[in-house]
Amino acid sequence: MNRALTVDDLVLAGISVAAGLLLAFFSRTLLRWLAKHAKRTRWTGDDVIVDALRSVVPWAAIAAGVAAAAVVLPLTRTVQHHVNQILEVWLIFVVTLSAARVVAGLVRSVTQSRSGVAGSATIFVNITRVLVLAIGFLVVLQTLGISIAPLLTALGVGGLAVALALQDTLANLFAGVHILASKTVQPGDYIRLSSGEEGYVVDINWRQTTVRQLSNNLVVIPNGQLAKANMTNYTRPEQHLTVLVQVGVSYDADLEHVERVTQEVISQTMREVDGALPDHEPAIRFHTFGDSRIGFTVILGVGEFSDQYRVKHEFIKRLHRRYREEGIRIPAPTRTVALQQGTVVIPHQRSAEGIATGDSAVEG
Repeated sequence: MNRALTVDDLVLAGISVAAGLLLAFFSRTLLRWLAKHAKRTRWTGDDVIVDALRSVVPWAAIAAGVAAAAVVLPLTRTVQHHVNQILEVWLIFVVTLSAARVVAGLVRSVTQSRSGVAGSATIFVNITRVLVLAIGFLVVLQTLGISIAPLLTALGVGGLAVALALQDTLANLFAGVHILASKTVQPGDYIRLSSGEEGYVVDINWRQTTVRQLSNNLVVIPNGQLAKANMTNYTRPEQHLTVLVQVGVSYDADLEHVERVTQEVISQTMREVDGALPDHEPAIRFHTFGDSRIGFTVILGVGEFSDQYRVKHEFIKRLHRRYREEGIRIPAPTRTVALQQGTVVIPHQRSAEGIATGDSAVEG
């Protein structure tokens, strides 16, 4: 200390600290007002930036007040140097955390606003956040006078050993990046694997992909396994699906009348049932002369994979009721087994009209 501490020094230091606190309060109030206006815009990036500034600016104002107080006080050169270092590290720490939040928020905002990009995937967000924090850590070391060149060299050598030890983890990481970059699977897609797992993709992080089944259970699949599996994506390239419903009518039915009635039921179902596509042009295709019926396929359009169950449920109920009103029969095949003394008659199939389609007997 070059001179004695006086009351004037303490007053000036207190004024400096108070000015910093007051500036922090006003800046936080101003940024809160800006945040309200930012929420009214369509772009979510300004919300992220203003939110980060609400963390940086007040702390910077407080640090400036403390730095001014340190200048006013009669501190030795060594103490002044340590105070400045502490304030610098403090600001770098706050700026790094805020920058990590801004970058991660902007990445999340961009992925949500662009179709075909992982809107809710955390892998890109986590990678960018870790990179920013690592850069901030290196800057802190450099500020403290610690050379980072040997550290980078050690990290390079040690990184090779870590990479060999974490082959599976790194494989899952790069597999997740590949999946997102190739746009084969994105959060929100409905997928089905060749191993039987299926559901909506909830998230793709650095190690695994989380799939929510229709039963609301979560299935966790390693990214490496997902990248190698045979998979059906029911959301891409288009979310709308066509659903096939198999129907059959008796041989004595008027097929023109059947087609007209079925078309009316389809149109009603498409208009009134949630998840159906009224603009989709349905199709009716007769295809089989069966044992007891003429089979045909009804092709319906639904908005997404899970909508098909509700649409098929309503369509079958309405079609069955309408067929009964119109007198159109849906025959059910029957089997008859006859047992005789010393003879077993092999079962033969009969239609609803009772006409046998085939039989044979074996002598006992």
